[in-house]
Amino acid sequence: MAPRFEFKPKNPTSGPQEGFDYGEGGYDPKKCNVGVNEETGQFQIEIKGLAEPKSEEATRICQQDLNEVIASFVQDKPTVEKGLFDEETIPEELTQVRMGKIIKEKYPELDEADQEAVRQHAIAALNLTQQAKKELTGGGGDESGGIKPNTALIAGVRKFAMDVRELDIDLIDRINPFSEAYAILAKTMSEDSLKQVAAAISAKRISLTPEEARDLARRALKFKQERGRLPDLAASDPWERRMAEGVAFLARMKAEANNG
Repeated sequence: MAPRFEFKPKNPTSGPQEGFDYGEGGYDPKKCNVGVNEETGQFQIEIKGLAEPKSEEATRICQQDLNEVIASFVQDKPTVEKGLFDEETIPEELTQVRMGKIIKEKYPELDEADQEAVRQHAIAALNLTQQAKKELTGGGGDESGGIKPNTALIAGVRKFAMDVRELDIDLIDRINPFSEAYAILAKTMSEDSLKQVAAAISAKRISLTPEEARDLARRALKFKQERGRLPDLAASDPWERRMAEGVAFLARMKAEANNG
């Protein structure tokens, strides 16, 4: 889960806050700064274009409930499936659409502007934590490097903030929150296993009628006779992918019929 983040929009009037350590060189008014309060364990991160919560409740959620929001997001099965295994998924489908839907369902009493502010804060907390870990494990070693986890995390966030030209909410929205999880899966699962899972996920999202699927399956058999293999869901050729989708659709129908 995310640590205690306090996100601030970066603007011309931004300045250092008492009690926060902004690292070597101190606070830089020209950049998005990352500060930490050692006493409270709070992280302060400036993000360009960040929406601020307006109501008391939205402010409270951003300060206290981000872990709960993130938990709902990463436990949402369709979201996880799209993020991990649907290669056609655009990150914004997850960070904006899926997270936005979860926020609306979880906090219907908030107005649209506050729902968007909560969404941005939650995605910032999730993605910055993921990117910080990625920065720290870039060499494949121990992410803490022998230092305290909180210190390691702030070092990772600072490194990420320095590596990008400008830390803004659009950049954060363009990061797939599950990319690191997929990298871990890729190391622990065989290529065949990953393909099987991807095929299962792909079959779920295909919108076909049984008749269309049967027609595609017939064409897939012809393809196999000609090529010596079945069409591949991961093929670069769209038509080959579509035939493979038909086969996957029928396989799922058969499995569901057998189970029920």
